[in-house]
Amino acid sequence: MGARTKARKRAVDVLFEADQRGLDPIDLLRQRIEEPGTEAALPQYSVDLVEGVVDHAGQIEEILTTYSHGWTVARMPAVDRAVLRVGVWEILWNTEVPDAVAVDEAVELARALSTDDSPTFVNGLLGRVVELKPTLLA
Repeated sequence: MGARTKARKRAVDVLFEADQRGLDPIDLLRQRIEEPGTEAALPQYSVDLVEGVVDHAGQIEEILTTYSHGWTVARMPAVDRAVLRVGVWEILWNTEVPDAVAVDEAVELARALSTDDSPTFVNGLLGRVVELKPTLLA
């Protein structure tokens, strides 16, 4: 597993835990940085991902709400929400990661961490975000 793949997984872990426990993701991130416990220190890219998702949370939620046909954000599995938030941020605001890589990585995380239907759902929703990227950033 590559360094960025591991960093994405760690960011999803932080976002998932914050969502499930009703915590501020930045506060939880700071706790994980200060006291990593049994885990290795958080990679900088994990920090960048969590901070990026939080910085653009309103826009990300609006995109997920608008384009997740048949699912409300609240009804999605919590892991899928975290994976999608990371994926949307990487597609729209991280110019260092090609869109196809962001989608593939999100699909693989969904495959490893969530339900059998999640990879297809994540792929379809993030594919739509890629298609609409020019209008979403306008």
